[in-house]
Amino acid sequence: MEEINNIDVVPCTESDYLKPFRVHYNQNGTKKSWDFMRTHDSVSVLIFNTTSHCFVLVKQFRPAVYMSEWERTKKQPPQSAEKTEEGATEATEPESQEGQSTSEPESSSQWPPASVGVTYELCAGLVDKPELSLEEIARQEVLEECGYDVPASKLKRITSYRSGVGVTGAMQTMFYAEVSDDNCVSAGGGEPREGELIEVVKIPLHEAMTFAYDERIPKTMGVIFSFIWFHNNMSPKYKISTNV
Repeated sequence: MEEINNIDVVPCTESDYLKPFRVHYNQNGTKKSWDFMRTHDSVSVLIFNTTSHCFVLVKQFRPAVYMSEWERTKKQPPQSAEKTEEGATEATEPESQEGQSTSEPESSSQWPPASVGVTYELCAGLVDKPELSLEEIARQEVLEECGYDVPASKLKRITSYRSGVGVTGAMQTMFYAEVSDDNCVSAGGGEPREGELIEVVKIPLHEAMTFAYDERIPKTMGVIFSFIWFHNNMSPKYKISTNV
């Protein structure tokens, strides 16, 4: 998953997943404009395995996260420096051979490790099949990404909300699904034909809230919110602790 190379950033002139627009409007007598993206709505599913008492998440490389980290780190000043005898600090330059510079071009030498683009997420997918209900789309995602066969009727709707309101305003609907080892029919991993490369990850229930608030672990807001929802709504039912 973390073997990322041959990175090439190019302008996006056409896409099946997002379309940029600029809207002009008047608000309280003031003329304004705003740039936004038209994207698909989506579903997400908090999966709880009642056999092993763990949450089932997915882990995958996100190019947008990776490039955001690259943009952030490339703006920081160089850290390598060497003290001189007088106590001043001078940057060191690599020695060259036969008068030639040994420094590499920025495009090939400044990429961060691929791990900075890997995130923990809820099982999720786009709402791009108009013939299917949200529950049926969510069921398909659970089967493809995590390998559990759950009837759509067993999915509990938690809530829906707007995501990326400054850029997209797309709607995401979150579901809750209880599974057991008996429901597991495959290893999951996503749909290779759609370019998905997904690792299924299990988070023990007693470690859930520690995981949620650990800022060193890259994760989506959906993970944090859904763990809190479970603690408030499901833990009392099962009389189990989420280690809050």
